[in-house]
Amino acid sequence: MVEKLDASSFIDTAAGHPVIDVRSPGEFQHGHIPGAINLPLFSDQERAAIGTLYKNAGREKAMMLGLTFYGDNMRRIISSLPKHTDDKQLFIHCWRGGMRSGVVSWMLDLFGYKVFMLNKGYQSFRRLVLDSFLQIKNIVILGGKTGSAKTDVIRELKKLNEQSIDLEFLAHHKGSAFGNLGESPQPSQEQFENDLFMEFLKMNTEIPIWLEDESQRIGSVNIPKTLWEQMRAARVIYLDIPEEKRLQYIIDNYGNFSREKLKAATLRIQKRLGGLDTTNVINHIERGEIEKAFITLLRYYDRWYEKGIDNRPIDKIESILFNEIKPGEIAESCAARLVVAGI
Repeated sequence: MVEKLDASSFIDTAAGHPVIDVRSPGEFQHGHIPGAINLPLFSDQERAAIGTLYKNAGREKAMMLGLTFYGDNMRRIISSLPKHTDDKQLFIHCWRGGMRSGVVSWMLDLFGYKVFMLNKGYQSFRRLVLDSFLQIKNIVILGGKTGSAKTDVIRELKKLNEQSIDLEFLAHHKGSAFGNLGESPQPSQEQFENDLFMEFLKMNTEIPIWLEDESQRIGSVNIPKTLWEQMRAARVIYLDIPEEKRLQYIIDNYGNFSREKLKAATLRIQKRLGGLDTTNVINHIERGEIEKAFITLLRYYDRWYEKGIDNRPIDKIESILFNEIKPGEIAESCAARLVVAGI
């Protein structure tokens, strides 16, 4: 017998088991439950044809067309399952928890699988995701100007068994105009939110969660507004690192990219950078004077960061001076500071 679960129970119970998303590939690509396997009942073209017929000729004819696709597609789903999992417990969903997941769940149940179906479908999972960002979270922000190795420190904190979420990893973007260099394509906004939700779900809400100080926008995705507002009001551990050390860190991380990519990234901020500085940076890049180019860029980003930090509650900011960029040692100091503060 197929068992229906609400979104929260579905996610909890599915841990360690395969989640099968039977929506079309296009729907899946736009956003899906992290870790789900896409075994579509209908292709994008088939789904579009059924939808068009439904609008023009009504439900019955659309269902008949769906049935002509159903047999071969259902056979494909069942025969391909062993390639993905040998688990006999499956968690199935479509968009609304309607006919697509219903008929697939029914057939898999006949084939001996223990099937759990997401009541009200993927849309109910999305409501769960969005509602979660309204909840108060125990956040500590890792701050510091560009080149302070904040992302590296976030990763080192995780190695120390501190709770941390790497927002830039989830966004596939390092945050600045240069943040897409060396990264894979960014997820959709919807997928970024889904992935972020699942990361928070792993956390103990009684213990602080480290997040890097970010603008609300990371490349093409946005931190959900209610979460970002919490981040802006949270306690900040600020990494105070000398400019020359931060400059070298940036050169080490970005200096090997092609001149064309560096120039393209610079031109993305030319309105805020200003005409003269943009021209100077481009000229430095063309002549291979990477350090000179990055000095101008670093000071530009420092000005913007200072504006952001000035808008935070001063009593929530604690600065720690580091003369060297050693992410592991910095992480240990940051974690120890929370212990001393009793957080």
